[in-house]
Amino acid sequence: MGALQQFSLARAYTLGLIKRVDEQVWDAQPEGFSNTIRWNVGHIYSLTEDLLNRAMNDYPVDKLEWAEFFAPGTSPTTWPSTPPAKEELFAAMKDQGKRISQLTEQQLVHQLSTPISIGKFITMETAEEVLQFLTWHEGMHAGLIDGLLKANK
Repeated sequence: MGALQQFSLARAYTLGLIKRVDEQVWDAQPEGFSNTIRWNVGHIYSLTEDLLNRAMNDYPVDKLEWAEFFAPGTSPTTWPSTPPAKEELFAAMKDQGKRISQLTEQQLVHQLSTPISIGKFITMETAEEVLQFLTWHEGMHAGLIDGLLKANK
């Protein structure tokens, strides 16, 4: 299974998961969780836009203004204004998935002019490696969303 197929599988799972969640639960933050469903969904979206843009100069960032809500280190407790609604986030995630599925093999094998490092152990040198990381990242946050759903029942 290639990187694009893996990403599409993860995105389909995430979309199915968040589609069934009532918006009133999107902002609940049970004890032991550092964020909410809304934050996790927006974070998946925003980090994907950021890293793919850094990996491929021709990948245009959509919803750049959402970074103030969902960038690493942000929190619903410090949001500067009202965050995007569930419908906006869902539509953006769906659209992003379509845009990513249209990436070409030439774009994915593109060697980054500056490798992207996450922590001490992860260095990505191609757009495909970035997409593989983003797929793992999405799966991890989808697991958190599932945990938040269970904790909020």
